[in-house]
Amino acid sequence: MSPSDPSKIANIEVFRVPPRWLFVRVETTDGIVGWGEATLEGHTEAVEGAFDDLRERFVGCDADAIEDIWQTAYRGRFYRGGGVLMSAISGLDIALWDIKGKKLGVPIWQLLGGKVRDRIAVYGWVGGDKPSDVISAAKTRKEQGFTCVKMNATEGLGWLDSPTALAPTVERLKAVKALGLDVGLDFHGRVHKPMAKQLAKLLEPFQPMFIEEPLLPTQPQEIAALAQLTTCPIALGERLYTRHDFRPYLEAGAVDIVQPDIAHCGGISELRRIASLAEMYDVALAPHCPLGPIALAACIQVALHAPNFVIQEMSWQMHYNSKDADLFTYLSNKSVFAVEGGYIEAPLAPGLGIDLDEALIRSASRAHVAKEKAWRNDIWRGKDGGLMEW
Repeated sequence: MSPSDPSKIANIEVFRVPPRWLFVRVETTDGIVGWGEATLEGHTEAVEGAFDDLRERFVGCDADAIEDIWQTAYRGRFYRGGGVLMSAISGLDIALWDIKGKKLGVPIWQLLGGKVRDRIAVYGWVGGDKPSDVISAAKTRKEQGFTCVKMNATEGLGWLDSPTALAPTVERLKAVKALGLDVGLDFHGRVHKPMAKQLAKLLEPFQPMFIEEPLLPTQPQEIAALAQLTTCPIALGERLYTRHDFRPYLEAGAVDIVQPDIAHCGGISELRRIASLAEMYDVALAPHCPLGPIALAACIQVALHAPNFVIQEMSWQMHYNSKDADLFTYLSNKSVFAVEGGYIEAPLAPGLGIDLDEALIRSASRAHVAKEKAWRNDIWRGKDGGLMEW
């Protein structure tokens, strides 16, 4: 078969697998299989429903026409954007890039124009949703080869809480940095403006690598104002979809590090465009990815190519995972994500560069769907009974 021969989409399948991931399998009429990830934590069934529409529209289309499929999926139904549609498009897009790379026998980073680095910096998580026991976890991360970790900054906070609630955050940052690790702190949108100003000020002397989602992602002007008050680099973007959502943050000078999620923002195609847009504003790229191996593999392909990439999140032994389902569970080539000196080497295999255990994915999905509800985040309420940001 010649690379110029058409590879039409024959089938699109989705697999809900533990701990909370949604994998996408696309097969062509000439037998090439590509994998994508469309995980949207807490909204799995909605994304599965979106795939009913994508399947109807694109089975029979030329799998090589990645950009036309992306544009048609995004623009062709009048209503655009949002977490559900963009996550479904992401999964399909990643799988199509995987197919093209396999068809041509090259890694995806070659198709993007080649790599500008040989390895990518990565970080792992310590602590949980309510941060605790971060010292022993950070020591483990250091032993595993990480030089940088991230942790949630706080538990739930009131809109205006006691200033004493912020002291433990500072102490955790100091303790983990004392181990010789860099630290990112995720505010998670939990910290409203009255408290965020105080917390950013308290953290400054101890130089976190970045503070993430210091305010809610609907507030570009307010985040821009906070950026003028602190020297802490501000990172955000996991709850933004497409370059159009990122534009007001960049124009307002609200962000130093963009964190689009490749499984939410529109896949490899859109992550690459967001990276290029951010580069114009001298803003760095650090893709969000507390997700599965397919999403991580896709992030790595863009990270190797994007000049403004700085560091990559990975979910190995993250608090959302379990002994039964972690980052390496569905991989046949587990060494592909090996961490050494804080880096992962560039994958050289075609497409995404990973080999997946399809039989395990199918069996795990059948068992998971039969026995478990789709993953949901917790609902937090304060002492007064009012809803708090999770």
